[in-house]
Amino acid sequence: MSESSSGVNSGSFPKSHSSQDSELGVTGTPLSVDHSPDSGLVSTPLPSSRFRFVSWHRLEQCDVTGDQLACPRVREGPIEEELHLVEDVDVLLERGRSRRRRKVEGQRWEERLQENWENCLELNLSYQDLGDPYQLENFVRILRRLIRVEKLQLIDNSLINLSSVRLPRCRMLNLHRNHLVHLHQLPKLPAVEHLCLSENAIASLGGLGSLGSSPLRSLNLTRNPVAFTQDYRARVFSCLPNLEVLDGIPKLPADALPFRFKAPETTRICNIL
Repeated sequence: MSESSSGVNSGSFPKSHSSQDSELGVTGTPLSVDHSPDSGLVSTPLPSSRFRFVSWHRLEQCDVTGDQLACPRVREGPIEEELHLVEDVDVLLERGRSRRRRKVEGQRWEERLQENWENCLELNLSYQDLGDPYQLENFVRILRRLIRVEKLQLIDNSLINLSSVRLPRCRMLNLHRNHLVHLHQLPKLPAVEHLCLSENAIASLGGLGSLGSSPLRSLNLTRNPVAFTQDYRARVFSCLPNLEVLDGIPKLPADALPFRFKAPETTRICNIL
C-alpha cells in the first residue's frame, strides 16, 4: 500500500478488519464500501442502520407520540415488492410486514394513539421526499388527522392537490415550493391568517374568493405565474378586502382602487388581417 504526500493511503484497503472491529467493539457486522466517486472511504454501518426505514412509532419500547415531535419524518419506506431490489433484505423485512398487516387488518388502535396527530398544535412536515403514490397517500392520511394544528409547514413536498384535506384550526400554513396549479387545490382553511404559496405554479386567481370568509391577513404568491399578470395586486385585494399584506408588501393606496380593464384606444389605423 502506498501513501500519498497528504498522508492518505492511496492503495487498496486490507481485506481483513478483525483487529479494527475488535477495538471498536463491533463483531460480526460486515463493512459496507461506499462506491461513490468522491468517497474513497470504507464505512462501518451504524447499529441503528437496520431501522432506517422504520417509523418511530413502530419501534419496540418507544413511548414518544406525534405531538411531542416538532419535525417528524413520516415518509413511508420501500414497499414489500421492492425487497428483492435491495441487498439488505433484513432491513426492510419488518417494514414490509407492518405495511401488509395494516393494509389487511387496518391500522392498529395502539399505533393511532401513539401517532396522536389529532393533538398536534404546531408541526413541520417539510422535505419529506414523497416520490411514490403510497408515500403521498400516507402523507395525506396524516394531514386529514391534523384537526387541531395551528401552525403547519409543508415546504418542498411536491404536493399537487390537497382539496380533500380540511384544517379547521390552522392559522398559519406554509406551502412554499410545491406543485399547486390552482387555488382550488388548497385544503379547506376556515381559520387561516397567514398563507404562503410562493414558488408554486398558480397561473390564475380562480378560487381565491373561497378564502374571503377566512380571517386571512397575509398572502404570499411570489414566483407564481399569476404574480406577473396585469392588475395582479388590485385583483387580489378586490377579492380579499381584509387582506393586509401581499407578497411581503403592505396594502398600498393604489391597491385599494378598483381595477379596470383598459379598452383599446380608438385610432384611425385600419388593421387588415
